[in-house]
Amino acid sequence: MVERKNVLFLCTGNSARSILAEGLLQHLGGARYQAFSAGSKPAGAPHRGALAILAEKGIDTGFAHSKSWDVFASPAAPQMDLIITVCGNAAGEVCPVWPGHPNNAHWGIDDPAAASGEDAIRTAFATAYARLHRRVSAFLALEGDDIITKMDAIRTIGDME
Repeated sequence: MVERKNVLFLCTGNSARSILAEGLLQHLGGARYQAFSAGSKPAGAPHRGALAILAEKGIDTGFAHSKSWDVFASPAAPQMDLIITVCGNAAGEVCPVWPGHPNNAHWGIDDPAAASGEDAIRTAFATAYARLHRRVSAFLALEGDDIITKMDAIRTIGDME
């Protein structure tokens, strides 16, 4: 049996996109990957829209809590094999950068938590979920278990809609 690889999804608030990505990778690829998420400025709690779409898709939300990336910087933290930032490009967000980690990729997703009004929030979270689902599925379809040899392909996944 191959040892599971640790993947950390980073965004700013760790309340929406990174929570969705963590849930998706854990749900779809939990046999091969251990997913984590964190934020540079955690919101304190997952957005209700993120929890709602995950539950609607049959993904357990018991894992979900907003936390600082400092949790993963301590010596006692699990060693990450891959770090993926999921903050948006269009809104001019400043993405957190994990210093000194060569295995990183950017899969920009507009922040669904920025939507206002029930219909807009639901649509924004459904769109973010669908895009992340396609990207996580493409990641899981990559052959082999060596992340380093797949880095170009992993980075290209960020260009998918």
